[in-house]
Amino acid sequence: MRSSIREPGKSSDMPSLELMRPEAKNAKGTGSFLWQLRKNRLGVLGAVLVVLVFASAIFAPLILTHDPTRIMVGPRLAAPSLDFLLGTDQLGRDTFSRTIMGGRIPLVVAFASLGSSLAVGLVLGLIAGFGPRWLDNLLLLFFDTIRSFPSIIFALAMIALLGPSLASVILVIAITSMPIYARVVRTQTEALRSSEYIAAERSMGAGMTRILAVHILPNVLGPLLILVSMDVPAVIAVEAGLSFLGMGVRPPTPDWGAILNDGYSYINQTPWLVISGGIPIVLATLGFTFLGEALRDIFDPKLRKDS
Repeated sequence: MRSSIREPGKSSDMPSLELMRPEAKNAKGTGSFLWQLRKNRLGVLGAVLVVLVFASAIFAPLILTHDPTRIMVGPRLAAPSLDFLLGTDQLGRDTFSRTIMGGRIPLVVAFASLGSSLAVGLVLGLIAGFGPRWLDNLLLLFFDTIRSFPSIIFALAMIALLGPSLASVILVIAITSMPIYARVVRTQTEALRSSEYIAAERSMGAGMTRILAVHILPNVLGPLLILVSMDVPAVIAVEAGLSFLGMGVRPPTPDWGAILNDGYSYINQTPWLVISGGIPIVLATLGFTFLGEALRDIFDPKLRKDS
C-alpha cells in the first residue's frame, strides 16, 4: 500500500536479522528493556502516545460525552464549548465523541491486517526457504506477481470490486504487506538451513518440524515483529487516507479519515473538524514511529547506540 506514504514492510531502516542460534542469544528481562527504553527520550514519548491512543480506544465508552452517531438538532459546525469540547460537525454530531470513538478503527485495521499478513507471510516464507527448489521458485513468482501491481491502483481496484468496508481495507493492506514479510522470512530461513548446527540436528535425526519450531522460527520471529511494529504508523495513515477518499468504513461509523474529509469539505466554515481529524492521526503516527524506532535500537545489536 504505497503512495507518498511509506509502504508497509518496506523501509530503509529495516532491522538487520542476525543469524545466530537461539540458545546463544542473551535473554533480556522486562527490567532491562524498560531501562534501555528510558534512555531513549523519543522512545518514551512514543510509548506514552501509544498508551494514550490505546487507552482512549479501549475506554472510549467511558470518555464519550455524547452518542457519536446521534444527529443533533442544535448548532451545526459549532465551535468548541463546555457542551461540545471540540464543537460539532455538519450534522450536529459531537466531534469530540466521534474523534475518541474513531480511534478504534485504525487500531483494528492495523493489527488485523498486519497480524494476518505476518502469519501468512511467516508460513509461506518458511515453506519457501526450507522446501524444495521448485516450490521456492513458485512462491517467489507468487510474491513478485502481487508486488508487481502498483499498490494504490491495486487497493482502489480491490475496494471497488469488494465495496468500501472495514473488511475490504484490512484485506487490501494484508495482501500488499504479506510478500514483504514472506521474503524476509524466506531469506533468513534459506541462510539458516545450511548452517552447521542445523546440519548437526539433522544428523541426530531431528525432523523438519523440530528444526523449524526450535531453531529457525525464534531467529526470524523477533526481528520480524519489530519490523511489523514499524509498519503500524504507515497502515494507520493508509487507512485514514482510504477513509478520506470515501473508500474505507461507511458512514455513520466514526473514523479519523472520515472526520478529516468532513473538515476539508467545510474548511471555510470551521477549522475544528480538520484539527479533530488530523491531530490524532499525527499523534498516533508519531507514537508508533518513535516506539518502533526505539524497539529497533534496543533489540537490533547492529543499530544499538551503546554498542
